[in-house]
Amino acid sequence: MATKELRINDRIRVPEIRLIDEKGEQRGIVPTKEALQAAMDLDLDLVEVAPQAKPPVCKLLDYGKYKFEQEKKLRESKKKQQLVKLKEVRMQPKIEKHDLEFKTKHILDFLHQGSKVKVTIRFRGREMAHTEIGRNVLLKILDILGEDEYNLDSPPKMEGRFMSMLLSPKSKKGKKEKDSDKESKPKNE
Repeated sequence: MATKELRINDRIRVPEIRLIDEKGEQRGIVPTKEALQAAMDLDLDLVEVAPQAKPPVCKLLDYGKYKFEQEKKLRESKKKQQLVKLKEVRMQPKIEKHDLEFKTKHILDFLHQGSKVKVTIRFRGREMAHTEIGRNVLLKILDILGEDEYNLDSPPKMEGRFMSMLLSPKSKKGKKEKDSDKESKPKNE
């Protein structure tokens, strides 16, 4: 509602409206001129809140205050939204053990930060003949991470010269439940 302009006062051009007063109580169907006069008497605005209804629904309220509250609600909802970032970790199929563990540690850090991670293996030249080596590397990463650390959004698949998979963090609700279970067990013993 805050993004589109509502018709107020003299801009409402229908002969009859369904009126809701400043307390939120319905006054029924009244002529528009009568509703405008009531709004002026109370030093409020007549705002069309449901133009698609037959007859349109209008409310007596302070339009400036109403608009401010709508924008405030919109700002609050934007604050609560979390942007999910996508991080990418690239490697080759002939990666050494230490490098694999190092990159897996970074993947784990990204998952703990709440980011999605795209793990990509790049094949060059003759490596294209042995894509199963790349698949094994990706599966080894999953083994190192452990199943309770990630959700596998898309399994390893070939995309041209690249094989990739997409991981997302486990939901925080599940972790909280597990943590509370761990805390409750020592108390019972």
